[in-house]
Amino acid sequence: MKYPFVVAMLALCAVCFHCSQVGPIDGSDEVVGSFGVPAPGSSPQHPVTAGGGMSSSALAREINLKVDMVAKGTHGRKVVRPMRPRYITIHSTQNYSADAERHSLALKRGALRSAKRPGGNRIGYLIWHFTVDDHVAIQHMPVTEQGEHADFDGPGNRYSIGIEMCENRGNNQAATIERTAKLTAKLMHENGIPLSNVVPHYHWPRRGKNPPNKNCPHFLMDNGRPGAKWRWFLGRVDYYYKRAYQQSYVAR
Repeated sequence: MKYPFVVAMLALCAVCFHCSQVGPIDGSDEVVGSFGVPAPGSSPQHPVTAGGGMSSSALAREINLKVDMVAKGTHGRKVVRPMRPRYITIHSTQNYSADAERHSLALKRGALRSAKRPGGNRIGYLIWHFTVDDHVAIQHMPVTEQGEHADFDGPGNRYSIGIEMCENRGNNQAATIERTAKLTAKLMHENGIPLSNVVPHYHWPRRGKNPPNKNCPHFLMDNGRPGAKWRWFLGRVDYYYKRAYQQSYVAR
């Protein structure tokens, strides 16, 4: 997803707003606790469970999930559209001046307007569920609400949780990808979503666009489409899923 029209605004956004530690993820706006995060520069410690691997609580700590919801009834949440998620859609921002906190602030301020749908009618505001950088994952809306991040009125918006990976200057891309894989594994577990339904933005064709399938997340695509890099990412998701939830995962 690319927002060249708001880069200037984002560059001016203050980053000192307060994020509530740990989010609901589910259909609630209530903040319920704290995951925490490993000390900077430390090696993640994975508590061993009975079957080996890392515990689900350790995975949660490494995600460092915070909540900074767009207020219900405003901007991208002006109209609440209930959703039962069946997919998780992975994006990259292609915005090189904004980290997760700046994207969160822009969403809350209504700075990110959507593209026009085929025929020229404006949809409204962009919104997705999570933004991830190399330090934090921020939740912007409940996973039980539809976002505006994939394919206009298509199934990508109607049935998928949207995750945006930051690529701002100075951001550690490898760490961002790993944090995204961990968050994806957690969301799979909590929502009963199989690995086969973790898809790139490319998966959802956009009616009226040329090409219809977007090269996104571009740094996990091969020649503009899913290939070896995407399969590698799914392998990372599956790795964290199996280690944290101690079960043999079979794509349904």
